[in-house]
Amino acid sequence: MGSGRWSTNVYAAAASYRAATGTSAFAYSDSGARTVHPDLDPLGVTVRESRDSAEHPASTPIAVLFDVTGSMRAVPRVLQAKLPQLLGLLLRKGYVTDPQILFGAIGDATCDRVPLQIGQFESDNRMDDQLAKIVLEGGGGGQRTESYELAMYFMARHTTLDSVRRRGRRGYLFLIGDEMPYGRVKPKEVRRIVGDELAEPIPVREIVRELSRSYEVYYILPSGASYAGDAGILDTWRDLLGQNVLELDDLDAVCETIALTVGLGEESIDLDTGLRDLGDLGSTAGPSVGRALAPLRRDAVTRTSVPLTGLRSGSDGTIRL
Repeated sequence: MGSGRWSTNVYAAAASYRAATGTSAFAYSDSGARTVHPDLDPLGVTVRESRDSAEHPASTPIAVLFDVTGSMRAVPRVLQAKLPQLLGLLLRKGYVTDPQILFGAIGDATCDRVPLQIGQFESDNRMDDQLAKIVLEGGGGGQRTESYELAMYFMARHTTLDSVRRRGRRGYLFLIGDEMPYGRVKPKEVRRIVGDELAEPIPVREIVRELSRSYEVYYILPSGASYAGDAGILDTWRDLLGQNVLELDDLDAVCETIALTVGLGEESIDLDTGLRDLGDLGSTAGPSVGRALAPLRRDAVTRTSVPLTGLRSGSDGTIRL
């Protein structure tokens, strides 16, 4: 996946058509669907791929997975409405080379009908289409935990990134939510939802460590969520991800926050430059983004290169983990 190029004109035409026909941007979910869309079903998926091509020779994978339980159901609607701002910053401002974006949704495998939804890495307007197929279930178990660990398991073991294989450069994974992961990846849930057989549970810290071989992992807790500002939840994630835990006081700034985080990680900008870019594009998100990303100023950003020690070169010249 990942062919084609994003077009703001195509996005605007689709939005105009939906407005004229009274069609929702989330037509699948708003139609009453309560089963995962086949295109986003993780069961039996061998791999989601971010690949280089003649059109995109230096792909940069960016995965955005969001909690759709409870108050977090608003997140995908904000993302869909602000896709032009996200792509505008990444592409027009040159933050990143050949971005390929995957969207997915996280619920609770202990009680939800649709606990995990995973799209494809896309470079064009199909990323808008995959958002439209997400079920906004709004469930959850009400115990301050959701199945983030299951989503991290899938991304660690069922994605392959040419940026890592060929260039030793990690992709970016953003988890947007307001609760904690469960403490272990459970074999029964993996078998039922993904289709893999695990001999034993995997501690969440171990799956984060495995995931971090391929991705810079960030957790964003936005204002307005049920557990916004909850110290226990923030401390749990900081114990797992360190400085890559971001508190965002305006949900409407989530796309700009993602774009500037990627720009910082790619060393395309420093934070002050990124905030000026927001002003140039007419965005009012600057103050919220600045506060959220204060821990990630250029002198503090974790670099995206994978240490090459211990990697081996394959016969095709790619780097092997």
